[in-house]
Amino acid sequence: MALTDRVKQILSWYSSDNPGTQTNLVRLLNHGGLAGTGKLVILPVDQGFEHGPVRSFAPNLDANDPDYHFQLAIDSGCNAYAAPLGFLEAGAAKFAGQIPLILKLNNSDSLGKPEHPISAVTGSIEDALRLGCVGIGYTIYPGSGARNQMYEDLREITIEAKRKGLVVIVWSYARGSMSKAGETGIDIIAYASHIAAELGAHIVKVKPPTAHIEQDEARKMYEKYNIPIATLPERIRHVIQSTFNGRRVVIFSGGEAKGADAVLAEVRELAAGGSFGSIMGRNAFQRPRAEGLELLTNVIRVYKDASSAGR
Repeated sequence: MALTDRVKQILSWYSSDNPGTQTNLVRLLNHGGLAGTGKLVILPVDQGFEHGPVRSFAPNLDANDPDYHFQLAIDSGCNAYAAPLGFLEAGAAKFAGQIPLILKLNNSDSLGKPEHPISAVTGSIEDALRLGCVGIGYTIYPGSGARNQMYEDLREITIEAKRKGLVVIVWSYARGSMSKAGETGIDIIAYASHIAAELGAHIVKVKPPTAHIEQDEARKMYEKYNIPIATLPERIRHVIQSTFNGRRVVIFSGGEAKGADAVLAEVRELAAGGSFGSIMGRNAFQRPRAEGLELLTNVIRVYKDASSAGR
């Protein structure tokens, strides 16, 4: 399909990238129910690795099958499907060309409690190319005592990914040196998103921020300059502004499973704040297929309506 003005604008933010990476950005932005809008809804399924199969798939046993997630992403009209190596290998050939794929390159498990959170690299750029992926995903934990190692590893991965024409998506989840409330505090989320962009991410994934402010020095600035953060749409606008003034694509996670009405209410607020989209896993695949399909379809509709309204 022809490029819309919005897609052309987004591509202009990545002028240092080669035609291969630009093409894969177009593949992401021009696929599914949100094609051409500049918005993204991505289905991520790394929870089996991160939390174990029982905690992830017991509510919907069909979700133990890797094919289930490929088909759910395709049928719902998602822009892409993201997963670790094993899940993608299990279905990449069967579903070749039907949905853009993102290989999650690092993962952690919940079998231990490391002093300094860090994920293990579990896939490679070569794996992503072999499987026909448009890009790679990588998690960093700003605040972890091991963060510098993650930043340096990501630097090397990003150099190779961009050289070979792949899109880089960074999951930026603050963890380690702050309070539990601080992990989703507005100052921390804005900082984590900015760090991911500084490390070369094309697309940044963060959690929806709360109004909590973790850092005393940051609080002084929010108060001095009267930065509006009382509502979720205001906080979303602030995070996007903090990420190169909106010149990087920022999408927000769906979080733990909750009722469909609650999910859609939050997505409407994200969209009202100008979010580029959502990356939603458990809230989709832990439901029976028909319910998960309906929820993703409705989330896509919210972002499509927001795009039409110019948000």
